[in-house]
Amino acid sequence: MGVFNSPLAAVNVLLYTAVAFAASCTLTASGEDDAPSFVQAYSACDTITIPQDTVLNISTCMNMTEGANKHISLQGTLRFTPDIEYWSGNGYYFAFQDQITFWMLGGENILLDGGGVLDGMGQPWYDAFASNSSLLRPILLTISQGRNVQVQDITMLNGPEWINFVTDSSDVLYNNIHINASSTSTNLAKNTDGWDIYRSDNVIIQNSVINNGDDCVSFKPNSTNILVSNLNCNGSHGISVGSLGQYPGEYNIVANVTSLNVRMANAENGARIKAFAGPNVGSGIVKNITFQNFVEENVDYPVIIDQCYMTAASVCAAYPSNTYIEDVWITEISGTSSGNEMSLVASLDCSPGGRCININVNDLNLSPPAKYGSATYGCQNVNLTGSAAALFGACTAA
Repeated sequence: MGVFNSPLAAVNVLLYTAVAFAASCTLTASGEDDAPSFVQAYSACDTITIPQDTVLNISTCMNMTEGANKHISLQGTLRFTPDIEYWSGNGYYFAFQDQITFWMLGGENILLDGGGVLDGMGQPWYDAFASNSSLLRPILLTISQGRNVQVQDITMLNGPEWINFVTDSSDVLYNNIHINASSTSTNLAKNTDGWDIYRSDNVIIQNSVINNGDDCVSFKPNSTNILVSNLNCNGSHGISVGSLGQYPGEYNIVANVTSLNVRMANAENGARIKAFAGPNVGSGIVKNITFQNFVEENVDYPVIIDQCYMTAASVCAAYPSNTYIEDVWITEISGTSSGNEMSLVASLDCSPGGRCININVNDLNLSPPAKYGSATYGCQNVNLTGSAAALFGACTAA
């Protein structure tokens, strides 16, 4: 890969140390709701083992945010029962984007591993959401108020909505995670983001495979010092900064984010930054963002900056985004678009008024399907630098 061509230099790399775990508990299935015994074991024991071939039925919420020096060895399966009436009224609630979750895990020095499965039993949720778009659907796993938390060697299946949410946490590592969220009916597995990071610092996501129906990874407001590497994403909406500026009166920051060595297939977007414009929106800054070495296949928008997200062009011109974007490096992006936008392979659409600053594009090798001819690169309201800047032509508009 060579040396980064950005001032980001390096995200703070986490150095995890081994923790000596003492008292241990092994859980067995009761045939009923196993959540209370799991929560009790977590409180009483340092190591909690769910053996291979054990399936624990989780029918009530689990709050495990008070622990320290805990090891959950998930070798079997945690299966969240699809009781829509119960969960939609009792899941732990987060005001941000109106979310609920099955399970909150936090505390200090927490390890979740073991090669087992989290099964969200999402199909009934996908079908119910198709006829009720206001339905609150639980996040599969939420790291909340955690410090030095590791999640590794876990398979995550069919979360009803987001798969992983990291909020109000620091020093979090995900490694070797396999995510699959897919519907067996005509109702799609919508909003099944692989990871959403919010108000958290120093997070690493690496060496994972994601097959889902929304963002592979999304950096939400106040995400800082993030490293994403060696991901294989299929069917997603991309590696996404944002969306930002959604809420009036709020100031959002996303800074020092590096995403590298990503394979993106059959997706809506590849490398993406999105921010709201218009009246009554929030403000903020996106700074020091690197997308490097993306290999893409059949992607609608392999590279996209949309600073007028969900905002009509005329409204964006009158009310430009208050989320400024600066110091972005888009480097070594190759592959094919889907042809959804004919020959267009990259779109850098900024608000007027100099709100995209120091956008660097280098070594872009993208092509549309052969029937659309040569690739075209679109942009407006942005001054570009880098070896690929000439591909975009004149980008500055009045």
